[in-house]
Amino acid sequence: MTPIATGRFARVLDVLIALVLLILLGVLMLLIVAAIRLESRGPALFRQRRVGRGGRPFTMLKFRTMSVGVDDGGLRDLIGRELRGEDTVVDGSSKLAGDSRVTAFGSFLRRSSLDELPQLLNVVRGDMALVGPRPCLEWEAQLFPEEFLPRFGVRPGLTGLWQVSGRSRLGTLDMLRLDLEYVRRRSLWVDLVILVRTVPALLGGNGAR
Repeated sequence: MTPIATGRFARVLDVLIALVLLILLGVLMLLIVAAIRLESRGPALFRQRRVGRGGRPFTMLKFRTMSVGVDDGGLRDLIGRELRGEDTVVDGSSKLAGDSRVTAFGSFLRRSSLDELPQLLNVVRGDMALVGPRPCLEWEAQLFPEEFLPRFGVRPGLTGLWQVSGRSRLGTLDMLRLDLEYVRRRSLWVDLVILVRTVPALLGGNGAR
């Protein structure tokens, strides 16, 4: 099978699997929407511009896990420090510690990764794949060293090597190195292995915060 045919086959599989999951998880997603709306004011879905394949921006969907109107100054500072090689790990996690922006239910959604479910719609639309590099923010992409640009040669993924290798226990540089490793090794078999490894990673909360 040629690389083009393999890519088309992978895309068809992505769409089929995403559609099946949307149908199977539809009731759960509606319950999550209701819980978010009951806990705090604002929309249940969070829309944010991310960088996709070829550096093109797209609107990524997530369930909202934060209060409305908060800023990301702390996150920008954290990412900048990580890319400078500073040790930002607190209590075994490289995520922003004590993030008061996150709601109580939002914290649960993050730990369980249920906040990512709306990205199945991004997969169907073609913005994302089931497996690939983490979809980064536009200002993050501007900070990434040039050596990591190949990560933008493929669609970002709902899951990937980062998610099954420690998630929040890994810093930004670790994530970028795993992205390059994925791009170099990318194949249908590698994608299948990552998808299979994602299930126990989610159930065990493998490094999530």
